[in-house]
Amino acid sequence: MPIEGLFGNTVELLGKTLDLRAKRNSLVTSNIANAETPNYTPTDLKFDAQLQSALGKGRVAVTQAHPRHIPLKGQASRVDQVQGDLVEVPGKNRGPDGNAVELETEMGRLSENQIMYNATVQLLSKKFEGLKQAIRGTL
Repeated sequence: MPIEGLFGNTVELLGKTLDLRAKRNSLVTSNIANAETPNYTPTDLKFDAQLQSALGKGRVAVTQAHPRHIPLKGQASRVDQVQGDLVEVPGKNRGPDGNAVELETEMGRLSENQIMYNATVQLLSKKFEGLKQAIRGTL
């Protein structure tokens, strides 16, 4: 049974962010694993703009008036609909075998994603701690 509205948008947003960061982590680790694969082009997941759009910040969110309408690329009307865009991010220099993975760049992406993931977990933890204190009446 879904409990909508109990936690507000913050928990939903943080939860979706964790899902997308985990997905991005898989892509980056896949890029690192394929650093020696000929003709491999690394990929990344871009989702920040879609999350901002879904929250109504920045661009105006477009709502789908009919379920059979084609959604605009990069637009999500709700946070739970945000999937991110899979984009190819080749390095500046392709190797002689056509591989475009730059390990330093991928390790940087992995570190940045891990830091942001941990920060999101801490924010979510603080949110639940506040709810716990409210339930106990210790606020």
